Amino acid sequence: MFSARSETQMAIQIENLVESIKSKVRSLKRSKKPYIKMDKSASVKVEIRSRKARKLIDKTLKVADRPGKRSIS
Repeated sequence: MFSARSETQMAIQIENLVESIKSKVRSLKRSKKPYIKMDKSASVKVEIRSRKARKLIDKTLKVADRPGKRSIS
């Protein structure tokens, strides 16, 4: 298949490739800028509240449809 010399050359090429990938990854990690976390807008807060309210209403209606059980939990 391959001679010992060509295997050595391939090993060196692979090693060089791995090192270049490592250095690129390191440089990407360094240049990464931290993002600024934004607060939720008023409309998003209203949307979250309305979803929670809708879930509670659905849960309450489901319990009301079964008169034998009385707990909502």
